Amino acid sequence: MVQINKLARYNFRKFTQMESVFVYGTLKKGEPNHDWMTEWKEGQYKFIGRAKTVEKLPLIIASRYNIPFLLDKPGLGQEVHGEVYEVDAAMVKRLDELEDHPFFYKRELRPVRLECGTERVCWIYLIQKYRQDLLELPLLDDYKSNGPHGLVYGERSMRNIPGYSAMDDIQGNHKY
Repeated sequence: MVQINKLARYNFRKFTQMESVFVYGTLKKGEPNHDWMTEWKEGQYKFIGRAKTVEKLPLIIASRYNIPFLLDKPGLGQEVHGEVYEVDAAMVKRLDELEDHPFFYKRELRPVRLECGTERVCWIYLIQKYRQDLLELPLLDDYKSNGPHGLVYGERSMRNIPGYSAMDDIQGNHKY
């Protein structure tokens, strides 16, 4: 099993090389936010392959916008399927913006297993502060915005509920 330096779990360092990122939700190929990587010309990315988390984690769909969230609760849920990309510093910054790291999602290093069987340590965006009742939602192993769950993803451009914050909802800061 790949070992992770505990001090490197949170990223506040400058990137000087390509970094591995594991995406499990709307950033995957064919999903609504994949163009955050493909249509942005200032950063670089390279698809490495499909993978799944080594540890079991709860992947849920929640909020009024039906957003996929990976909750930081190792051992609960399933091994989550996703994709691994190598990205440069500009792309990491762009992804951090989308995920509102470190205020909402936290980017941490975690091991994943590529389809070929090799393990790789990747940055993964996780939710660490969340309402406990979210753990009662169906736990997924693979997110698809048009999946059998029937929960249509609310694209960013369509989010117009005045005063509503998905972060506050997920963290339990307000009741909606």
